Amino acid sequence: MRQVKLGVNIDHVATLRQARMEKNPDTVEAARVVYSSGGDMVVMHLRQDRRHIQDSDIERVRHEVKGLIHLEMAAIPEMEKLALRVRPDSVCLVPENPREVTTEGGLKLEGKQTELGKIIKNLSNAGIEVSVFTDPAPQAIRAAHNLGADSIELCTSKYSEAWGKKLQAKELEKLQLAGFLVKELKMHLHAGHGLDYYNVAPIARIEGMDCLNIGFSIISRAMFVGLKTAVAEMKRLIQ
Repeated sequence: MRQVKLGVNIDHVATLRQARMEKNPDTVEAARVVYSSGGDMVVMHLRQDRRHIQDSDIERVRHEVKGLIHLEMAAIPEMEKLALRVRPDSVCLVPENPREVTTEGGLKLEGKQTELGKIIKNLSNAGIEVSVFTDPAPQAIRAAHNLGADSIELCTSKYSEAWGKKLQAKELEKLQLAGFLVKELKMHLHAGHGLDYYNVAPIARIEGMDCLNIGFSIISRAMFVGLKTAVAEMKRLIQ
């Protein structure tokens, strides 16, 4: 039976820590709990504004915790340099807007092919698997494939925000069709953004889905039941 992997984003463990500029809650401890609770990968988004995850979080989790590390980052030289130094197992190139509360959609590839191609090639040559965060649009998926990306992470925000069964079913169909294309191109299929305990199951059942990356809903749930339980509950839902 196919097992969908769970990547747990621990950004908002760091958000709480940064509110007081203290040492706790510690991202290293959070990563250890994620792995011991059934999580397959720890995900961290190192933003340019450093609003939550810091460079030291990436470095410490990489060196102090045994497990897969997935780094979300903007496609810029600063982040490329850090990734090549720290060597996460995989990287996802995502858009960033300094005014956004959270990522607002897939990475726009138009006009950036040369720059993105170089970054993807350099990361790949270093043995780092490269994913591109895209909307479920054929043109974007094909462009990422042509640039040499290994994986596509489909943005599920419109599905997550859809109100009512009809609208949600429409957005789910878009994701399913996009998933078919990703697998046709022989790429790994990931998805994430806005997924929670109530809407995740249909996404996990998309044919060929390899991994779901989920953060905010798990950390929110952990406030009441603990991180170990929150991760284990999500893991059960996606199987």
